[in-house]
Amino acid sequence: MAARVGLLSRLPLCTRRSQILRPIHRLLSCPGTAAADARRERQPSGSTETGSEERTPKKRFSEVQKERREQAQRTILILCPNKTSEKKFLKYLSQHGPINNHFFFESFGLYAVVEFCQKESVASLQNLTRTPSMGTEAAIPFRSRFFNLKLKNSSDQTSEQPYMPRCNQSPPSSKKLFELLCDAESIDDQLNTLLKEFQLTEENTKLRYLTCSLIEDIAAAYFPGCAVRPFGSSVNSFGKLGCDLDMFLALDEIGNFNAHKTSGNFLMEFQVKNVPSERIATQKILSVIGECLDNFGPGCVGVQKILNARCPLVRFSHQASGFQCDLTTNNRIALKSSELLYIYGTLDSRVRAMVFSIRCWARAHSLTSSIPGAWITNFSLTMMVIFFLQRRSPPILPTLDYLKTLADAEDKCIIEGHNCTFISDLNRIEPSKNTEPLELLLKEFFEFFGNFAFNKNSINIRQGREQNKPESSPLHIQNPFETSLNISKNVSQSQLQKFVDLARESAWILHQEEKDHPSPSSNQPWGLAALLLPSIAKSTSHGKKKRKKPASERIKNLLESIKSPENSTNTNGKRTVNTQA
Repeated sequence: MAARVGLLSRLPLCTRRSQILRPIHRLLSCPGTAAADARRERQPSGSTETGSEERTPKKRFSEVQKERREQAQRTILILCPNKTSEKKFLKYLSQHGPINNHFFFESFGLYAVVEFCQKESVASLQNLTRTPSMGTEAAIPFRSRFFNLKLKNSSDQTSEQPYMPRCNQSPPSSKKLFELLCDAESIDDQLNTLLKEFQLTEENTKLRYLTCSLIEDIAAAYFPGCAVRPFGSSVNSFGKLGCDLDMFLALDEIGNFNAHKTSGNFLMEFQVKNVPSERIATQKILSVIGECLDNFGPGCVGVQKILNARCPLVRFSHQASGFQCDLTTNNRIALKSSELLYIYGTLDSRVRAMVFSIRCWARAHSLTSSIPGAWITNFSLTMMVIFFLQRRSPPILPTLDYLKTLADAEDKCIIEGHNCTFISDLNRIEPSKNTEPLELLLKEFFEFFGNFAFNKNSINIRQGREQNKPESSPLHIQNPFETSLNISKNVSQSQLQKFVDLARESAWILHQEEKDHPSPSSNQPWGLAALLLPSIAKSTSHGKKKRKKPASERIKNLLESIKSPENSTNTNGKRTVNTQA
């Protein structure tokens, strides 16, 4: 292990980042609102201490979405001069109403996110805001919630400039991460430290909802009553700092809100334009919205209309927030998948710690990539972690079919013929009685999938057990809702084999540490830090001849030790490895 320390600087760990954000925040209370409430709203974070699940009521996914959307609608984004007096800035804005909270961040300049207590305060500010004169150029007038602050006299601003503590919104560098991991007291502490450093912050989460709300203002010019909602990693509790912002334009409710108010012998309908299919309608809508973002959307740059994809979308960068954005329309199944992951991530604090660590491990060894291709995706890795935790004895996570049996009538959900029903009230789901530490779970995750029969079995979180593969793809993970789809169909045999080799070596490293009991205070990487060092990933990139040379003997010893009688059961006396690769 010591021989690999010199490779630290070559670790490609989570290097893809959007524009770095460095918030500087203050929380101000308005009447009836405590600053602590804002901190409690930090749903993506959750508890980071294993086994310390709070017994306080957990919010439903829909409740969190509603609160965040309402919060975003009374929030504004302002580009500020660098020499701005925070005191005078807040005093000026308070003319329009009390401010709930605010923070500053750096992207392409200094920006302020300001949340008023009432939505009317935003309109009051807009009424006193002017369209700038551009000299020889012409400004396209657009009444948005994205403002530009100018100083009439900068001389009296700097003298009162207070020190504003900076809260870095970028994940730690590889070097810093290794220092934090090596200074941890245990492997459990390492996994929770990584989670704490990489999870979305409260400020970053607010900025994501605000960005969606600003895009909604543009779309509402054509479709009054529409909604632009975030989905995916931004809301499912597994998003890391720098992840893309996925959003969809919801149009379902536009034509239905007056449907039950008609009376008498007449029925009134809107005149509409008809097109041959829903896909063509989606393409036309996104094409127009894409043009609006490109021509009229403040801060929207690099707009690409990718309309012939399986799921048509508009891709663009939101320059102020630094987010790379993908906009689709009426993507209800994707939002339902986000809700399901939110439930799994909120039920037990170990779930998110495991997912973040496995994703970080995969990225360190180039098992995942930001470029589409034959790699395993983060979504597939998350499904594998959930499946593994369903297979524990007792299970840490329930199956999707079990969540379906708990559902009420109000939870019934059929989308495009697919049954997406499951319980939405987290407080009715019984907590797991499993108390296994993260250290054991991490080691046995690698053992489990290092010996999984990928050649014949499929992963299915609906039932929480292996099934015969319905197709010949190297890796088959059933889509939770569109059950005929394989979410890992893109993964090649070579990439799957690389995953298996790395899983086996990682299990071997942890197994050796368990026998040797390395000291966390030593200068050598240990535990999770040791797993992030390049090993097989380096050798496989140089050709087939070197692929198994450095690790084959160690993997063989590992498998023999796992198969031996003294290592064939876990702490609960249950078999942990029951399939052969």
